[in-house]
Amino acid sequence: MLDVGDGQRLYWECSGNPDGTPVVFVHGGPGGGTSPAHRRMYDPSVYRIILFDQRGCGRSTPHIADGADLSVNTTWHLVADLERLRQHLGIEQWLVFGGSWGSTLALVYAQEHPDRVRGLVLRGIFLCRPQEIDWFYRGGAAHLFPDVWEGYRAPLIAADGADAVRAPEYDHVAAYHRLLHCGDAAIELEAARAWTTWETSTSQLLPRAASDGSGDSDGVGDRFAVAFARIENHYFAHDSFLTGRAILDRMDRIARIPAVIVHGRYDVVCPVTNAWELHAAWPGSELHIVPDAGHAMAEPGITHLLLQATDRFRP
Repeated sequence: MLDVGDGQRLYWECSGNPDGTPVVFVHGGPGGGTSPAHRRMYDPSVYRIILFDQRGCGRSTPHIADGADLSVNTTWHLVADLERLRQHLGIEQWLVFGGSWGSTLALVYAQEHPDRVRGLVLRGIFLCRPQEIDWFYRGGAAHLFPDVWEGYRAPLIAADGADAVRAPEYDHVAAYHRLLHCGDAAIELEAARAWTTWETSTSQLLPRAASDGSGDSDGVGDRFAVAFARIENHYFAHDSFLTGRAILDRMDRIARIPAVIVHGRYDVVCPVTNAWELHAAWPGSELHIVPDAGHAMAEPGITHLLLQATDRFRP
């Protein structure tokens, strides 16, 4: 457990070769947490594998489900935490690996600390722009998953009425923010479950028996759902704290860093245009569009290319 200030302690772990090339796994969400499966993306004979849980989720404390303070949970707190972990471990440079929100945080971290990043492996690109939040949380993706969208809208309709929710000006993210912090534990939990289920149910091209939490965490129990929904919604209600520092506007900072980008053709959570635009702004990057995959890291085509990428970054 690493004390990063603000009353926050981060869970971290190292596995693999203690003298190997350092690689840090940046999980998604925000609020997803790590799992043992995430160690399996790297050859343990050559990599020093570092996993950590971001503030408020996973095994970090205090947990959002236990009332952790969201005011000290922003993109810039997480960037500072990641850099503090690097310093704590005595690492000069590391390979940074992230998917979904993890790709966002990996990119922002690299732009702030380019000299500490030897390479990037990114999956399911999420640039946290308003149009991306509109697409997934305010009705765009509903055209592909109208049945699942009904479950997402159910707590909103119960609170505000069907006519209000159908109105063009209705803000689903703001309404969920109100429900997730309304003070009624039953309503908060129902909203957290609906928010989280929407994402986990749309993350894979073909449904499987077990979801991996949008490719970012194992299990979707109540404790996970509360952290996942509250943290995600907190970020998205505040434009992910990136106002004035948009990722694509600062690509010159990491132009020299080698990168492999892997993205599913049928990614509904983060449309493939995100990866296309990132690659266009990053001439040195390598883009792979997986023809038979959605968003989740566990989809076979995505897993295969990510493993190839980490093997290529071996010393």
